[in-house]
Amino acid sequence: MRITGISTHVVGTPWRNLTYVLVHTDEGLTGVGETRMLGHTDALVGYLKEAEANHIAGSDPFAVEDLVRRMKYGDYGRAGEIVMSGIAVVEMACWDIKGKALGVPVWQLLGGKVTDKVKAYANGWYTTERTPEAYHQAAKGVMARGYRALKIDPFGTGHLELDAEQTRYAVSLIEAVRDAIGPDAELMLEMHGRFSPATAVRLAKELAPFAPAWLEEPVPPENLKALAKVAEKVDLPVATGERIHDRIEFRELFESQAVDIIQPDLGHIGGILETRKLAATAETHYMLVAPHNVGGSVLTAASLQLAACTPNFKILEHFNDFADAEIKKVVKGAPQVDPDTGCFEVSHAPGLGVELDVDAAAEFPQQRARFDLWAEGWEKRAPK
Repeated sequence: MRITGISTHVVGTPWRNLTYVLVHTDEGLTGVGETRMLGHTDALVGYLKEAEANHIAGSDPFAVEDLVRRMKYGDYGRAGEIVMSGIAVVEMACWDIKGKALGVPVWQLLGGKVTDKVKAYANGWYTTERTPEAYHQAAKGVMARGYRALKIDPFGTGHLELDAEQTRYAVSLIEAVRDAIGPDAELMLEMHGRFSPATAVRLAKELAPFAPAWLEEPVPPENLKALAKVAEKVDLPVATGERIHDRIEFRELFESQAVDIIQPDLGHIGGILETRKLAATAETHYMLVAPHNVGGSVLTAASLQLAACTPNFKILEHFNDFADAEIKKVVKGAPQVDPDTGCFEVSHAPGLGVELDVDAAAEFPQQRARFDLWAEGWEKRAPK
C-alpha cells in the first residue's frame, strides 16, 4: 500500500480554524487527521503542500516511524509548531488507515486498552457575561449535561500582575462556579501563561479554598525555571505542556519535576505515537497525562485512542459541546460524552472510528479566525 496524495479541508469559525487532512492510498483506504492552528492555518496548509511532494506521496502508511522521521528531519531546519502540526495530521491519518486495513482500533495497535471509559472535562462553556451570576448559571448547565469536571480562566486580561480589585473579582467568579458544581466536581484553574511567578503563587493561595484540581500554565511556557518557582510554593497540582511542540523539549520539564500533569496536544506534537512515547516517559516520572484538546471531533477521537492504552491518562478536555457545537456535524461518529458518567466510551471501531464529511465541512469555510487572550471579552470567543 502506498500514499497517493493528501487533501486538506479547513473548517472555519470566527475564533478558530480546524484543519483536516485526508490521506489517500492506492488501495482505496483513506485516513483522517486534524489540528487546530491559531493564526497560522495558511502556513500549515502551505507546508503540507510542500511536504506532500517531498515526503508523503509514495510513502507506506504503515511505516509511521519512517514517515515522521523524514518529515521532521528531512528538511534539516528545526521543526516547530507548524511542521510538528503538519506531521501530526498526517501521522493520525496513517494510524487511521492502518487500523482500518487490519480491522482494529488504533489503541489495539499501541498495546491494547487499559480502560473502557475516559473522563471528560468541559471547556468553552463560559462564553457569557463575565459575572458571578452568569458563570454560576453556565456552570450548572455543564453539570446538567453530565460532566463531572470543567475548566475556567477567571482572570480577564490579566498579564504579569493582577491588582486587588481584579483579584477579588476573579475569586468571586470561582466562588460562584464552585457553588454551582458542588464539592465533588473537578474545577481546573487555567492561567494561560499570564503571570509572573509571584503573582501566580499569590493567586493560587487566594483560590485554594475552592479546591482547584490543578493550576494550569501559571507562567509563560518559555522559562521552566520560573515554573519551578511556582511549583515549589503552591500545594496544588501544576499542569502545563500545550505549547511544547516536541517531546524532546519535555526533557527539561521532566528533570525539573516542576509539573504533576503534562498536557501535550496530539495535533501539535507530532501525533499519536509521539504522544504515546511522551506519556511513557511521564509515567517513569509519576506524572499524569491530560492532553490539550481544543480541536474538533477527529482530534478528540485521536486523543481517545491514546487514552485507551495509557495507564497514566487522567482526563480529556472537550470543547465541542459548548463553543462551536455545530461543527460536530462535519465528523461522522463524533465522540460524545455519556451524560450518565461524564465520560467518553472507548471506541472499538477500526482506525480512529470517525469519518470526515467533506460536504458538511464545506458549509464552514475558512475564516479570518482570531483569538486574543489579552483582549477584553476574549472568553466569549466572538471576535469582532
